[in-house]
Amino acid sequence: MIKVGKNKTVRKQPKEKPAKTRPDREPQYYRSATGDVTLNYGVYYMSAIEKIGYFLAAFAVGAAVGYLFYGGMARDEFGDPTTATYFLNLLVMTVTGLIAGKLFLPVRKKQLLENRKKKLKTQFRDMLDALATALGAGRNVYDSFSTVYDEMKNQYEEGEFIIDELFLINTGIMNGVSIEDLLMDFAKRSDVPDIQDFADVFRICYRQGGNIKQTIRETCEIIGEKMSVAEEIETTISGSKSEQYIMLVMPVLLVAMIKLASADFAANFATPSGVVSTTIGMVMFVISYFIGKKLLDIKF
Repeated sequence: MIKVGKNKTVRKQPKEKPAKTRPDREPQYYRSATGDVTLNYGVYYMSAIEKIGYFLAAFAVGAAVGYLFYGGMARDEFGDPTTATYFLNLLVMTVTGLIAGKLFLPVRKKQLLENRKKKLKTQFRDMLDALATALGAGRNVYDSFSTVYDEMKNQYEEGEFIIDELFLINTGIMNGVSIEDLLMDFAKRSDVPDIQDFADVFRICYRQGGNIKQTIRETCEIIGEKMSVAEEIETTISGSKSEQYIMLVMPVLLVAMIKLASADFAANFATPSGVVSTTIGMVMFVISYFIGKKLLDIKF
């Protein structure tokens, strides 16, 4: 147990063992000013279990889609499957499954990283609200962070990002580390511009004797407004994103319905002209999907 403020204690969390990374990669964990292992929010390296799980899921979907579009080739003159048909089916499913798994892993990694930073940003805004309230009640900066830590524990579960960061900040304060260095360390690891801006403003204002209360209050208002605008934009384009997901599934459903409805028409997909047409259509479809995703990927 570590004492923080007057008659208040915080539970020391167990240190997390840093993940092993190659020397040429940015580490996923850093040592903080207090000596604890801290998370680098700007990078995300999947564990072996995650990679295998996501790869197998994407492989299964890719193999099924590949079989749907390219399955049934090399049949005999009576339309019956031959040995070559089974071999080509297996080859097509393997190739399309591997391609799907290879393409999906970096996409999923980016999604997980963005979701983590979005979650951290939301929790940081709540922390600023509580910090502005504590300072407005007449507490000094050190006692305010202790109070905020207690309030955030009532709002978030143990192990949440902001709880861990506030624990490190309060621990550093008790160990004589300057509050500016602690916030700058957090800002550097967060990879969130709003947190980095707040840490810079706080350091300048704190060192030069500025109005900390007003600085935090105005920063909280600005970040709140930015997040509100971002949420409005997300709501506006959510319909377009939904349409994009529908268009992603529609070609697969249409081809499946056609093949189930008419076996004779489905045989046309296995002809040389059918394979060429399907390939051209798939390439155009994939390119259009990534272009649409790029247009809808708005940075805030």
